[in-house]
Amino acid sequence: MTAELVRGQNHTLPQTRLEIRVSAGTPVVAGATLGDERGTVRGIEWIAHPGSPQLPGLEVSQQAAADHRLAVDLEALPAGAHRVTVLLALPVGAGGPVRFGAVPAPFVAVTGLDGTEIATFTLTDLDAESAVSALELYRRQDAWKVRAVGQGYAGGLAEMLADQGVTDPAALAGSIQEAVTRGLARSVAPPPPRAPEADRVRHATGSADHRPIAPPPAAPEPPEPLADPATTGPAHTTQPHTAQPHTAPGPAAGGPSAAGASAGGPINYAHPRRQHAAPPSPPPAAPPAQPGQPAQPVAGDATGWSMDERLYNQIWGMFEDLARAVAAYRSAVDFAESRMDQELDRALSDPRNRIGGAGDRAREAARAKRDELASRAREALDRDLAQLAAEAAVVEPALPAAYAGWGNPVWHAHRIPMEIPMALRIGDLHLPERTDLRIPLLVRLPLERGMWVDSGRTASEAAALMDTDRLRRLAMETAVAHAARLLAVYPPGEFAVHVIDPAGSAAGPLAPLVEAGVLAGPPAAGAGGVASVLAHLTRRVDLVQMAVRARAADSLPPDLDTGEQLLVVNDFPHGFDDRAVTQLRYLADEGPAVGVHLLMVADREEASAYGPVLDPLWRSLLRITPVADSHLADPWVGHAWTYEPLTIPPGSRVLEQVLSAVAAARRAAGR
Repeated sequence: MTAELVRGQNHTLPQTRLEIRVSAGTPVVAGATLGDERGTVRGIEWIAHPGSPQLPGLEVSQQAAADHRLAVDLEALPAGAHRVTVLLALPVGAGGPVRFGAVPAPFVAVTGLDGTEIATFTLTDLDAESAVSALELYRRQDAWKVRAVGQGYAGGLAEMLADQGVTDPAALAGSIQEAVTRGLARSVAPPPPRAPEADRVRHATGSADHRPIAPPPAAPEPPEPLADPATTGPAHTTQPHTAQPHTAPGPAAGGPSAAGASAGGPINYAHPRRQHAAPPSPPPAAPPAQPGQPAQPVAGDATGWSMDERLYNQIWGMFEDLARAVAAYRSAVDFAESRMDQELDRALSDPRNRIGGAGDRAREAARAKRDELASRAREALDRDLAQLAAEAAVVEPALPAAYAGWGNPVWHAHRIPMEIPMALRIGDLHLPERTDLRIPLLVRLPLERGMWVDSGRTASEAAALMDTDRLRRLAMETAVAHAARLLAVYPPGEFAVHVIDPAGSAAGPLAPLVEAGVLAGPPAAGAGGVASVLAHLTRRVDLVQMAVRARAADSLPPDLDTGEQLLVVNDFPHGFDDRAVTQLRYLADEGPAVGVHLLMVADREEASAYGPVLDPLWRSLLRITPVADSHLADPWVGHAWTYEPLTIPPGSRVLEQVLSAVAAARRAAGR
């Protein structure tokens, strides 16, 4: 059971590997100090802050944010450390509030690594303070405990550090604020360098920058992690970690990394925008329309090495801003409800309030206070959402084809590129607080995991209301549209699409691909066709893997296509025997590292006859739906995001035009 602490109260900690989660209604700076048996901080090497975020057994965020997760391993602390004090401060000069009394009360929770809350503390009754000691983890004999502190400092970070016994606290406070100011600029990692064509096997070294996905539970399925989404959550390593905003699943999934899985190195779970070398500065923001008003949004208002990268980074920032704003609102509403319940309990526990009108007046006062707090939280949310909506209205028309929806006019003037873009849009995300505010869902290119278009009626409430045949056709049309987008953003001849349609039931949806002549071969039907395509692709994976391991790319057969390959599988598992199922699992596991990807259209319920043998297959794929469904989740704040598939405007011929351009580019290149 969770212990809800009040100021001064303590609680025993049942474990030593913990996360400390901070939720505030505004960006705050989070840090921590270590103290000895007398509480003395021995030097700056015992202080974790944005400029120096890691200590043995302790890691904090590197930037100001409305939500933080601090990682603590009490057994890994330096010798002599008997106390960990968690500090919060408002950033200076960021244009935000200057005192905690002007923002919702911060909420702090101590949790296990599985997210189970151990103790919580709401920092109430703060006014002019701009810094606060929130929690204290301390050792008593052989046991660790947590104490709710809530000591505020009107003198800010410098006064708080001085109270901790830090030498020259003003200088350290200044350096921390400088680190926070530097962190306010969004950064994005440059694309990996491209080796000369003659010196490389395309993507043969692959990478595993996608995060693991959580095992899919039985239906009804909970929200799946976004993107690598992981964005599951970050993987636990031997070192303590923190799920900072830049590690959260954002609207982008996967992405290339320097270390490949084929090389046997560790998987890189770093956010694709994370880097140490600063990229070029973003363009200057437009001046405010009126004094005191926020600056007018600008497309590409983020750092990056190209406009595509700036826009990619800006979309990440919009996703994070929306997640934070909604998390702050929901936290404030929950706090208002909790506070009302506590006030009612205190009032009604007094027998004198149970007679006459005292009890009714207490209820009215508590509810009025609850309504006031919730109303203020909604006003702040509406203000943030309006600013994000204005930014989205500017960004959407400026997106390149790879990031744009089918209704964007950029597709009508699209030319097949000579280099692949950073990412590809596969849908939109939104939250129930404002459903018209859509954030593009981007997957990094080259693809690092396959996709699964769920054609089952149990996929969502909307799917349950649809006719089965109509839903399956819609799922296949969705797969065809994604295949077309991939073909359109790759250079001519560097991306091939294969199709398996065992019963030939997808002839209608496949017609645009077949008629344009962009498939690697006719859709495979029957047991023989299925076996032939799977044998061809598994052979390709085997040969490229052997060449990579032996560092003998020149030994590959001259007729082997080393470009990216996509296998579209319709109506799985119908028409697949045990050998074919095994080959599909092999392609899902081993294919992405060497450029072979799956795009499956399947109803998982119909595959239940295979039992748990197919569970690894489902877990290796990013599940999307042909109709809107709230099945994607980010472990950063736990929102269930509604996924909206990209749709072609009624009557539009954009799909046929794009495929015609792909075919023409191939003919011109002689591919």
